[in-house]
Amino acid sequence: MLIRAVIVVALAPFVLSILYTIVPPVSTLMLARWATLRPVERDWMPLDKISPALPRAVIGSEDAKFCSHRGVDWGELRAVINDEDGPSRGASTISMQVVKNLFLWQGFGYVRKPVEVVLAHWLDFIWPKRRMMEVYLNTAEWGPNGVFGAEAISRKAFGKSALQLTPREAAILAAALPNPVVRNSAKPTRSQIRRAGTINARAAQADSSCVSR
Repeated sequence: MLIRAVIVVALAPFVLSILYTIVPPVSTLMLARWATLRPVERDWMPLDKISPALPRAVIGSEDAKFCSHRGVDWGELRAVINDEDGPSRGASTISMQVVKNLFLWQGFGYVRKPVEVVLAHWLDFIWPKRRMMEVYLNTAEWGPNGVFGAEAISRKAFGKSALQLTPREAAILAAALPNPVVRNSAKPTRSQIRRAGTINARAAQADSSCVSR
């Protein structure tokens, strides 16, 4: 019985990822909030209904090689592993973050990372880049009290749809990641605004052709 349970758990991400090619997925954090009777605010939006400025900003901030790697940026991962002072930054691609959001747990990165790598390759194999970005922008935790996804945070922070985001606003949202519970997009600090300026510059240079309309 235990072996069967382990097999089911191991296979679940592979089966669900196929289902999620057409069905809007939910994240493990959303499920945890529902299970503990806490609110979840998320309005799923197709990528075509989100301003192109946001995926560009996210690529510039989170994963500059998103359009060229196959789920894992091995160069960045090796650089982090070989850091003489120990890992001082993450090396998670957008694909790996999607894997964590949908299937895995928070914390214990050294245990989680190998699973992320395997599943990120799998997702990148079965999903086009546009679907990967669409899922990421709709499942990322983007604020306190259960705010998930680009549409919910856009309305919360700027009082407008994600389709109407300007490049500056998109950069402010990207600057809130990966700690949006502390970094309030509606009231960005000076450091967030500076970070958003850097992201805006990177976004202008980033290759976002794989998610362009």
